[in-house]
Amino acid sequence: MKADEGWKIIAHIHTDFSAKFGIPRQSGLVDSLQGRIVFEPEFRNPDAVRGLEAFSHIWLLWQFSEALRENWTATVAPPRLGGRMRMGVFATRSPFRPNSIGLSSVRLERVELDGKQGPVLWVSGADLLDGTPIYDIKPYLAYTDSHPDAEAGFAGAVLDYELEVEFPEELLERLPEHKRKTVLELLRQDPRPGTTEAVDKEYRMLFGGYDIWFRMVEDRIVVTNCFEKENVEQSSSFS
Repeated sequence: MKADEGWKIIAHIHTDFSAKFGIPRQSGLVDSLQGRIVFEPEFRNPDAVRGLEAFSHIWLLWQFSEALRENWTATVAPPRLGGRMRMGVFATRSPFRPNSIGLSSVRLERVELDGKQGPVLWVSGADLLDGTPIYDIKPYLAYTDSHPDAEAGFAGAVLDYELEVEFPEELLERLPEHKRKTVLELLRQDPRPGTTEAVDKEYRMLFGGYDIWFRMVEDRIVVTNCFEKENVEQSSSFS
């Protein structure tokens, strides 16, 4: 979807994710993830966010900018179903959709007024790649947006899925202290592709300027290396 089709990019979000691998499959799964939303110059009017600070959560309507395709398919293979069972695209939250639109509910931590960038929104629990374009922001209303008795369909069977993570202390200490909890939570969510079976393969996750390598050993994730990656370009300011 292009801006000239009636949609305007109003902002971009900046996060610690410089690559898609490792991003949680849903918003809110890792509460400690931080994000910073910076509006485009046209929308840097403080009046546009007047009253927003009173809400604890907001909806983000955004573009799967790294999953743009000319064509679409009626079915997709959800990773949490092993990547083999196909479901209708509209029964999933797959990024490969007729329109590459994402929807995330995030906690609004604060609204800051920046002299150059205008109002900046700090959020947590975001599942977005650094630089993701945002089309709209709306307040989350629990009395209408929350449905505690809602059925979760096939997704309910894997709702509490988490892995054990073995992160050697000498490697964990290479991370800044404020990033350690977040990295552990990301790894517990199992960032591997859903179709993966090999347990001897080594995986790489880039997060906050750090290169984190791990492999599966039986039913747990074991971190094998962790170091600062000097050439990772970060437009965020969380380090």
